[in-house]
Amino acid sequence: MENVVLIVHLILALSLIGTVLLQRSEGGGLGMGGGGGASGSRPAPTAMSKFTWILAVAFICTSIALTLISASNSAGSSVADRFNPSAAEGVEVPDLGDSLLPPSSADAPLVPAGE
Repeated sequence: MENVVLIVHLILALSLIGTVLLQRSEGGGLGMGGGGGASGSRPAPTAMSKFTWILAVAFICTSIALTLISASNSAGSSVADRFNPSAAEGVEVPDLGDSLLPPSSADAPLVPAGE
């Protein structure tokens, strides 16, 4: 079920990108710029803009559906619950001691680096 919704989601995303790129730029994006006509007037919606809105709503619906499916699949579990190194049987962790630590000042050479 999740795979079907994911495939539909990806098709919607690509279709939405395509329809937005195909639309004619009407200028004055975000209501900026002057122009004739009444204040706050918008051009009549075209078939392409209606189709874009339909794709956008469908994209949001599939996004919500994917979120709900993912939440139901992981209900009651956590990544931290699955990672428990003490539960691994027969696995010994070697003692590396101080071999991974940087050298201390007592281990520094006595000759200055410039000489």
